[in-house]
Amino acid sequence: MKVARLKKYAKLIARMGANVQKGQDVYLYGSIEQPKFIEMVTEELYKLGARRVHVKWQYSDMEKYHVKYQSLETLSTVETFEEEELKYMRDKLAARVFVGSSNPDALKGVNVAKMMSAQKAKAPVLKPYRDAVDGLHQWTIAAVPGKAWAKKVFPNERPAKAMELLWEAILKCARVDDDPIKAWEKHNKDVHDRCEYLNSLGLKELKYTSSNGTDLTVGLMDEGVFAGAVETTKSGVSFNPNMPTEECFTTPKKGLAEGIVYASLPLSYQGDLIENFWMRFENGKVVEAHAEKNDERLQKMITMDEGAAYLGECALVPFDSPINQTGLLFYNTLFDENACCHFALGRGFNECVKDGLNKTKDELNEMGVNDSIIHVDFMIGTSDLSIVGKCRDGKEIQIFKDGTWAF
Repeated sequence: MKVARLKKYAKLIARMGANVQKGQDVYLYGSIEQPKFIEMVTEELYKLGARRVHVKWQYSDMEKYHVKYQSLETLSTVETFEEEELKYMRDKLAARVFVGSSNPDALKGVNVAKMMSAQKAKAPVLKPYRDAVDGLHQWTIAAVPGKAWAKKVFPNERPAKAMELLWEAILKCARVDDDPIKAWEKHNKDVHDRCEYLNSLGLKELKYTSSNGTDLTVGLMDEGVFAGAVETTKSGVSFNPNMPTEECFTTPKKGLAEGIVYASLPLSYQGDLIENFWMRFENGKVVEAHAEKNDERLQKMITMDEGAAYLGECALVPFDSPINQTGLLFYNTLFDENACCHFALGRGFNECVKDGLNKTKDELNEMGVNDSIIHVDFMIGTSDLSIVGKCRDGKEIQIFKDGTWAF
């Protein structure tokens, strides 16, 4: 891959992704498989005026050893120095940049019960720090290829060729062309305009139907709004959390979901693929679910806490999105969730409520924003998906037809 093109991508992540402000601290979580690229991103962050870039190297294959060899007590403990760093990030409102290349099979074979027990135990310590900076700082997630990930996506290619093909797919999906900044400004406007139209309709509920058996009605909040692409902090700094992104999304009202939904793509979750699964909702909650493969993972996921069985997101993505047009299953939620429409179980978004950044957690929960320690996206879009919106004035409007926008 040409260095000049990679530098464009690095600049795009720093500028349009995190939009780091002069004097701001940045935590950069970078894959050890692409040190030269992480070096490029670091330089671009400093060029924007970052006060200090704290680089945290990541390698997903190491996690299985922590789960295997640490005692449950140790694995469940947030050490004092770790909490002090969280306090520092909270107080500094540091920007966070994630540039990962995780191995989809990194956690295959781990003790699922042990790992999830540890996550539950740490949540009461970790979650308040996440909540404290929600809407107050910038963050962005992007990707770079790794050997294991590339071979998973391109199993019939030599390792070097697989890496090159995955680089090309990543850059294409992230709109790294002659002028990536201009391309993203245009894309952001298109997503913004679609969200504005959806918000003008006064939608009360969305009804999803598909020939695969999906027949689900999801209720929306009166105060809810659709958002997408660009987000803005409470202080007015804009940023792009996901690169790539194709979605217009909202947070549904907790307790208002009835029917059944079938996943249209496998879910890569904590080192395993959950495949061919469905969920049935009553009063907004998953009351029955089954997966043909890794059903145990699915059942553990929806019982992580009380909110894990409720929806936190409805995302609208056309079936002919650029990610889907690649014809690839990326085994990576950042990409696969932007291939077609999806839902997410767990935590909802305060930015999907009018003036949500100025409301307390209790106020948001009272309006119907679900809360949980998880937020897991799963894909439900198909080529024949229909979504009909029912408005508060009683009108019905076709939102999606044959898997894509009806407007």
